[in-house]
Amino acid sequence: MKLSILDQSPIASGQTAQEALQASLELAQEADRLGYHRIWFTEHHDLAGLACSVPEVLISYVGAQTKNIRIGSGAVLLPHYKPYRVAETYNMLAALLPGRIDLGIGRAPGGSAEATMALNDNFLQNVYKMPERVKELLDFIRQDSSKDHLFSKVSAAPIPSIQPETWLLGTSGKSAILAAENGTAYAFGEFMSENDGVESLKQYRELFQIKGDLKAPKTIVTVAVICAETEEYAKEIALSNMLWQIQMGHGEKKKVPSKEEVRKHEKEKGWLEMNHKRMIIGTPSQVKQSLLDIRDKYQADEIMIMTITHKLEDKLNSYRLVARELLHG
Repeated sequence: MKLSILDQSPIASGQTAQEALQASLELAQEADRLGYHRIWFTEHHDLAGLACSVPEVLISYVGAQTKNIRIGSGAVLLPHYKPYRVAETYNMLAALLPGRIDLGIGRAPGGSAEATMALNDNFLQNVYKMPERVKELLDFIRQDSSKDHLFSKVSAAPIPSIQPETWLLGTSGKSAILAAENGTAYAFGEFMSENDGVESLKQYRELFQIKGDLKAPKTIVTVAVICAETEEYAKEIALSNMLWQIQMGHGEKKKVPSKEEVRKHEKEKGWLEMNHKRMIIGTPSQVKQSLLDIRDKYQADEIMIMTITHKLEDKLNSYRLVARELLHG
């Protein structure tokens, strides 16, 4: 089974943004050594606990210091940007790192209403135009504009020898259908969706059309995972992530809390633990079985893991344990 990583470059309490970005590099290097297939970096704006606002910069930085792992965006928030500029950026990355670049496309704002307005005057209008913008972007990547199109003579230079691998990311049937109609691979964010992902992936596979190099449907399911040697310790370190997610949901500008900070919310612990329904938490054997069950449930080609802990070593250890069970077992 192919395993990959989604990294949000979280900033832990007591940590600087620079240290968080260096931790993303360290994670990518360890993932490369362990045999993970790809690592994607997310795009967020003006969120105190997340360091990566421009994944393209981090992709180039990490790509220069790793050897084999594929690297990409999870995702470029397309309504903020002109498709041509995105195509130029990812073509250049693909020219520098041939056969290793993924272009993940999403539609979310990635931050507050104020941050969205600072980035773009027409975000909502561009969301409505998402199908047209996706097609325009893919036409540039695939060099496939119709002869009567305004941009038919425009190339998103440099043209790489190997195109970026294009993915549409989403949490609903709407995104699945858009991916299928455009012939891209599709990644479903199970960790953040209340929708029926099984049905979304089924729709994607049934409606898939060949439009580019991808000749058959290709899917990823992304899940949140915390793995440790004991179930007790896995649950303990997962509380930092749970509390942080709740705080962000309330609009609080917080970093990932330490165990000591979590203890200040001890009276809320039961409520916190109720929020782990979207997470896989446990020992290596427990996590392995859960991931295999998810792969079979979704009929996914690949599983992507997102792990957030306060301590970097706990995060790295979680990925090592999962790799030992599923990649090296």
